[in-house]
Amino acid sequence: MVTTFEMLTTWNPVTASLISPILVYWIASGFFAFLHWLNSPFFEKYRIHSPEEVAQRNRVPHLAVFRAVVFQQFCEVVVGVALAIFEGYPEPENHQLQLLRYQTFFGKNFSPLVQALPFLPSLAYNCLVPLSQYILAFFIIDTWQYFWHRYLHYNKKLYNMIHAHHHRLQVPYAMGALYNHPFEGLILDTLGAGVAYLIAGLSPNQAIVFFTLSTLKTVDDHCGYLFPYDPLQIFFANNARYHDLHHQPYGFQKNFSQPFFTFWDHVLGTYMAPKAESMIERKVRGGNTVDVKKVN
Repeated sequence: MVTTFEMLTTWNPVTASLISPILVYWIASGFFAFLHWLNSPFFEKYRIHSPEEVAQRNRVPHLAVFRAVVFQQFCEVVVGVALAIFEGYPEPENHQLQLLRYQTFFGKNFSPLVQALPFLPSLAYNCLVPLSQYILAFFIIDTWQYFWHRYLHYNKKLYNMIHAHHHRLQVPYAMGALYNHPFEGLILDTLGAGVAYLIAGLSPNQAIVFFTLSTLKTVDDHCGYLFPYDPLQIFFANNARYHDLHHQPYGFQKNFSQPFFTFWDHVLGTYMAPKAESMIERKVRGGNTVDVKKVN
């Protein structure tokens, strides 16, 4: 039997789900910070906002952002440890037994289908069910964050006390993705991810993927670059272009959805078509630097 001390001091699915999102956050935000420092024309042409805008329009120094993010990640680890202690060390999965259960279920309820498609139980166990769990987890965290996020905007007192911290960054950048008031970080990010994990019934290994992908997606949504070859920006409509609008004065009450889909914005009338453009896109259409403030 694995003790709590062993569970929290060795590399296993529990510690991996706690540490991997933090590592990914700083690796990804460090990458975008390096691009900012590099100031290479090859990468700069994909910027949404100029470096001058980043310096002039943001109202909080980088060191304060760094401290706030580290504190939020500390809180995430504390909550994660508490959840791990509550659940106990996960029992190793017996894949052969689980697959046998799927085969029995399909053979009993869908015998003609299994005869035609004998690989169906294995496909369901290895692909279809895990994929459905991920999609459900994405939808749950999106739902949780949309309604909390929108409420923090519509309640002026709570906005001024809590959510205004995040909007001090009118020009988003990667390291500031988790720059929040501690209460917001706890409610929206930490508890939102935890609730999605529990309801979707993710396995410990799935939790590693889900927590890490959610973190990477949040960083990418705030990165300030529109790379045409960024898979997260290609696959998801809710991306850096979409979320940048929410940080601008004219989009302040729009595009609340995060971090994966745009579903609730469309359903509840808070969707606004993204207007952000990269430097190269403005150049192609004949715009200039003045357009940055008008459009972004």
